[in-house]
Amino acid sequence: MAAEHDRIPEIALDWHRAGKGAALATVVETWGSAPRQAGSQLAISGAGQIMGSVSGGCVEGAVVTEALEALEDGTPRLLTFGVSDETAFAVGLACGGTIRVLVEPVGTGGQCLPEPMLERIVAARAARQPLAYVLRPEGWARSLLAPGQDGAVDARFRSDKSGMEEDGRFVAIFNPPLRMIVVGAVHIAQPLMVLARTCGYDPVLIDPRAAFGSAERFPGETILEDWPDEALSAQAPDARTAIVTLTHDAKLDDPAILAALASDCFYLGCLGSTRTHARRVERLQAAGVGADQIARIHAPVGLDIGAKTPAEIAVSIMAQITQRLRKG
Repeated sequence: MAAEHDRIPEIALDWHRAGKGAALATVVETWGSAPRQAGSQLAISGAGQIMGSVSGGCVEGAVVTEALEALEDGTPRLLTFGVSDETAFAVGLACGGTIRVLVEPVGTGGQCLPEPMLERIVAARAARQPLAYVLRPEGWARSLLAPGQDGAVDARFRSDKSGMEEDGRFVAIFNPPLRMIVVGAVHIAQPLMVLARTCGYDPVLIDPRAAFGSAERFPGETILEDWPDEALSAQAPDARTAIVTLTHDAKLDDPAILAALASDCFYLGCLGSTRTHARRVERLQAAGVGADQIARIHAPVGLDIGAKTPAEIAVSIMAQITQRLRKG
């Protein structure tokens, strides 16, 4: 399960169902160096509990106040905050600017964000199905769109970016949660699983060796003891999935690598020295894998930051995955 700060729609729905009341605040537009991009969300309960964020802290207090008022009158708000140079610097920005935040009370009537619509968003996320929430601020007309229903929205699915369209619509993209599949329950995997969840990934660990992938070594983690290629096939990696192999054992790593290369995963990284990778490449070539596929492999895995300890190596791997995700 992803970290709580990445489950904002789910948390808002839980609060609403529990009778606590809930509102969702969503970043609609920002200045160029904003700490939170368009689509970032903050959930607010009727008791003032919060989860998530819409800025570096400079507007959250005002947003919570507006959200509580929205829960009282059932009316959404589109708020504009001008941020001074001094305030912007205090939250890590080089200059001031403007941030626009949409605040919507969750409910069943009036101009509220309908509970059934929020339920559909949460269900789509759980089923790993992409969905777009589309809002026209004039009149608060809302709709949910799947890929293939609107060309402009489809472009946002591909870029994974929420924002305003030229026609005045705000489009919030809910792509499937990111996943990380780690093959090999070695020491490096322990901090890597924690880092993955912190960065918003749903991590899964694969290792058929029960002594390695034990619950004692990986408390609370999802551990699969099937053979790596079979486990990967069952997981059906998609374009929102990163795969890392760590076993150093060709009998385990190679089948996993072949399965990963047959998938749409956006990242494949393999532990091992340059010499180890050269031998790996020879085996893959002998198995008929082409040069373009082999080029997808990041090996030795991780950015070259001089990492030595398992935790440092995990940081270098997470950094490289982030680089691949955000910069292509």
